[in-house]
Amino acid sequence: MNSKTQNAPNISVEKTKAITIIGAGNMGTSLLGGLVSKQYDPTKITLTSTSEDKLKQIEKKFGVKTSTNNITAVATADIVIFAIKPQIFSKVALELTATIQQKKPLIISVATGITEASIQQWLGGGISIIRSMPNTPVVIGCGATGLFANHYVTQNQKQWADSILSAAGITLWLDQENLIDAVTALSGSGPAYFFLIMEAMQQAGEKLGLPPETARILTLQTAYGAARLAQESKKTLVELRTAVTSPGGTTEQAIKVLEKAKIREIMADTLLAAQKRAEELSKELE
Repeated sequence: MNSKTQNAPNISVEKTKAITIIGAGNMGTSLLGGLVSKQYDPTKITLTSTSEDKLKQIEKKFGVKTSTNNITAVATADIVIFAIKPQIFSKVALELTATIQQKKPLIISVATGITEASIQQWLGGGISIIRSMPNTPVVIGCGATGLFANHYVTQNQKQWADSILSAAGITLWLDQENLIDAVTALSGSGPAYFFLIMEAMQQAGEKLGLPPETARILTLQTAYGAARLAQESKKTLVELRTAVTSPGGTTEQAIKVLEKAKIREIMADTLLAAQKRAEELSKELE
């Protein structure tokens, strides 16, 4: 796995590339917002959706082109991003086969469970395809995205994809496509694990007598501060935890409870279950 810096790269060299984003859901609009915020020329971006009302709002807000016709929108695109639900991917892709075969743009998929082989088959073969697995914090520019490129993808195209996805967070490249399922289990589904832990912490704080809002604020700030400290510190996670865990102190007693409950085994089982489900979904969707 090859990681990228957490700072989004300069995308000015790619501003002449025409991008079409198929799908105006959270992921599509988040990527759009990230690009526009990084000064990508909005007139070079086209967003498609079946909802004309939603497109009017997006066009007014971002100044991008919009369309309800995927074929027309893709016809002039250098990069096509499929930001749609996995269940409708094949239907949408098959309608675009002839158009994509004519221009052969770079295809970026953010759909869970759709393999490169399936996309290649639906689009007629010989296409540069990048699979990606972003997570929901892309909506605030703090996402984490795993990327896999097939052998048709050029180095320039990898840079294009990196520029687009890193506009909404960090990117990490994978050498094997099957590792996308591991990324799904760790960071794709990961925000939900932390939300559950924070939910439990808030509830526990309330049981100790804290007002609900006080418990919520303390929980969120503690999670945020811990993540920031881990990101900015040169210490390992073990070293950071040890620094807080004074012998005989309150933290040590709390950690003992977590270790006795086998927190590590629980988290390992959690990720394994998510990975297996991702693999099952891939087979079902094929």
